[in-house]
Amino acid sequence: MTNWQEHISINPQTCHGKPHITGTQVMVSVILDNIAEGLTFEEIVKDYPPLTLQDVQAAVAYAAQLTRKQELQISNQAEIESTFMTLAQQWREENRGVSSTNQMSMHPAYQQIIGMGETVIPLLLRELEKKSGRWFWALKSIARVDPVPSQYRGNTKEMTRAWLEWGRQRGYQW
Repeated sequence: MTNWQEHISINPQTCHGKPHITGTQVMVSVILDNIAEGLTFEEIVKDYPPLTLQDVQAAVAYAAQLTRKQELQISNQAEIESTFMTLAQQWREENRGVSSTNQMSMHPAYQQIIGMGETVIPLLLRELEKKSGRWFWALKSIARVDPVPSQYRGNTKEMTRAWLEWGRQRGYQW
């Protein structure tokens, strides 16, 4: 099996930070798209002269590893959602009557949700859309970005709209 790490790089200055064949501007997704269209490895190497057969094999190996990771995430999704819902319910119940955002955000259940990482972003967006703007801090902590324009800070409706748009643009489904 090809060791894809020897052939694939991710660099913010190259290919917009997308995985690409080291030393080229050829993204892994381009190679995979060509394979999906029915091109052989040899045809891809011919169409993209900087590539070798090992580069194409590395792209497939990289995709295979991502698929295994995704399968693992899918198999755990029900458990993740159950844990999230339990923690969210505990957080809501134990914060009834609390108005301090800082106090609510430091609650152990809220912090555990943040600790669950990126896998809960769709769940947070769903909660945000249905119930409450109290998930902004968690989203900012996990995503490490704040898509809310400064003029809308403090405006729950606009902050919600900005986060939901951010999620849609990144392909999150909830």
